[in-house]
Amino acid sequence: MPSPSTRGTLLFAKSKVYVHPTSSAKDNIPGFIALVRPPGGAEKDILLAWIPESQMRTSEIAAYSKVDLNMDDGLSTREVLVPVPTFASISSYAFAVPLHRIYSIMLRPPSLGWWWGSVIIHTRSEDVIPALFFHDAESQSTILQQKMRNKTFTPFAQDGDLFWGGDQFMKYLRKYTIVEKSTFEQRLYLINPDPDDLLSFTPPNARVEKVNDESLSRIIKDARWNVLERLARVTRFSRRAANDVIGNSPPAVRAMLNVPEVRQLGDDFDSARVYLAKWAMSISEEAERNKTKIVWTDVVGDQIGSMAGDILSVDDRVERRNEVSREEWKAFFDASGRLCVTVSEVKERVFHGGLSRDVRSEAWLFLLGVYPWDSSQIERQSIMAAKRDEYFRLKRQWWDDIDRQQIDTVWKDQRNRIEKDVHRTDRNVPLFAGEDTPHPDPDSPFANIGTNVHLEQLKDMLITYNEYNKSLGYVQGMSDLLSPIYAVVQDDAVAFWAFVGFMNRMQRNFLRDQSGMHRQLLALDNLVQLMEPQLYTHLEKADSTNFFFVFRMLLVWFKREFKWDDDLRLWEVLWTDYLSSQFVLFVALAILDKHKDVIMEHLEHFDEVLKYMNELSKTIDLEETLTRAEVLFYRFQRTVDAIDRKNKEPSNSASFPTTPRSNHPSMNGHMGIGLPDKTLPLKPEAGKVIISDVLRELLSKDIIVVNDTIPMEEYES
Repeated sequence: MPSPSTRGTLLFAKSKVYVHPTSSAKDNIPGFIALVRPPGGAEKDILLAWIPESQMRTSEIAAYSKVDLNMDDGLSTREVLVPVPTFASISSYAFAVPLHRIYSIMLRPPSLGWWWGSVIIHTRSEDVIPALFFHDAESQSTILQQKMRNKTFTPFAQDGDLFWGGDQFMKYLRKYTIVEKSTFEQRLYLINPDPDDLLSFTPPNARVEKVNDESLSRIIKDARWNVLERLARVTRFSRRAANDVIGNSPPAVRAMLNVPEVRQLGDDFDSARVYLAKWAMSISEEAERNKTKIVWTDVVGDQIGSMAGDILSVDDRVERRNEVSREEWKAFFDASGRLCVTVSEVKERVFHGGLSRDVRSEAWLFLLGVYPWDSSQIERQSIMAAKRDEYFRLKRQWWDDIDRQQIDTVWKDQRNRIEKDVHRTDRNVPLFAGEDTPHPDPDSPFANIGTNVHLEQLKDMLITYNEYNKSLGYVQGMSDLLSPIYAVVQDDAVAFWAFVGFMNRMQRNFLRDQSGMHRQLLALDNLVQLMEPQLYTHLEKADSTNFFFVFRMLLVWFKREFKWDDDLRLWEVLWTDYLSSQFVLFVALAILDKHKDVIMEHLEHFDEVLKYMNELSKTIDLEETLTRAEVLFYRFQRTVDAIDRKNKEPSNSASFPTTPRSNHPSMNGHMGIGLPDKTLPLKPEAGKVIISDVLRELLSKDIIVVNDTIPMEEYES
């Protein structure tokens, strides 16, 4: 018999909880799920354990069964002592994990087609823990609970689902640890979450819509659960975990997550990991994909017949011009400093030529909305003086708040994240290279390394932006957008407001639910279908129509794809919105168009496409790309115009063949997370071909702005 020192207090037990090692019922292993307090242990040391019946003595089974059957009858468990369970060998499937090492628990209640409810436990140390299945029809305690609830006409749990063994397990778990339910993944429960986890999974103002759990929707959710069970080794479904999945994941998920280029991208940008993790879980997109195949076929080409001449016969030669010099820029303004040419003329010159270095520090403030185009020199001086005062007022709010800096854990976490990102941003640029200044904070992880004045300015500006835009806050990748602006103007107050202007249009890239990025990838999906149908067909065969290989390009506007000077030129071209406020998508299309022959002839798998696109970094010719992007835009514009003219013809009753769209809930005005929804670029409506909304938006010069600064989790595109 074990000595008393090796015995703990049994706080909770549930019988007939099985492990399903294989798909065969004969291999199922029955056991107990339990909470056991080790001798002298605090609540954080309580063990969550599963013990197979085959490893238990008769007396132990009796003790566990006694607690199981009497949990809700007021039985005192202080005298029910059992051997302290341990993390046994993998072959036995037994485990025992302290509560402080558990990150999250996923629940799936029983439903039609899924007789057993189940739980998946994710630990902070990535322990391999099997999914546990509650065979409630065999568990005497659950049967008794269900009978009692039926007698009192309360057969449902608090969430409205039928009561099952997992409800009782979670009820007792909450007695000993903090459990927070995610507002995004309704079956995800965080255990003792830190502030970052709460921000990512349980935002205070998030809107959650209950999904109809019938027919296709239920099937999709069940398929999704299968993926989660196979991903049981993942510690967290957040930016910390999407790059670490066990080898027996579904082939498409495994292939994607294990590609080195994906791992590197996940290291670079947290949001990429969030997108990737959600993509891995969004099996609904696969179901939807089967219903909306590519629509451009040979028949479509024949039907467009008469329009092809209008689209392709126009001379598409475009001209790149010399950059706008200091002298030319000054000539745009009169003696009072007011613009004496049209705004469109200025933007056209910048779009086709860019700006010389000695013009950027002034011109960028117009392009980014710091200065109104119709302002005079005196008015601009007054505007900047007010903005400078406002910047330092915002900065003092956190700079002078010593208590906040020392006590507020959320604020400290944001500051540490900002400093970490700043110290790895553009360190190859001379302005940010070197550590020639002692670090002002002795508690900083960089205290022994040192810093420099420009890194400190970047850090202070980003912390101040975190103060300015409290709902959005700081998100990884923002330092990549700020550093070029600061390098050009080299004035923290001026750079801050230019950055604010940039973020007004880029904010949708940093929403935590990735709906803004999703919308852009959806538009690119439609654009490639329409403009490059053969390439799109090949990308489908290569499992690459998630367009993850352009995620980084769009997230930070090709910051890693072009050389530093080319980045500056590209951004000022895009800021003009001369042809489209989303011209960035035509830049992406131009790169694909340039390399489509190589992709179609030599790249057959997702990892090959991703690797090839990543290796284009710093090798892309900017001027050639901008020329190609402009040509593609004009062809796209003429295609839309031709289709619209065709639709206006009274005799027009032709329509392109399309695959009927389903009425899946994710398509009812809301976009799903993960793979772009396969919205058809051309769809029939009343006998006519209608260009999809996301494509028509590409013709607009209006900047897409998130009007209300709302939490990233809450934004819906």
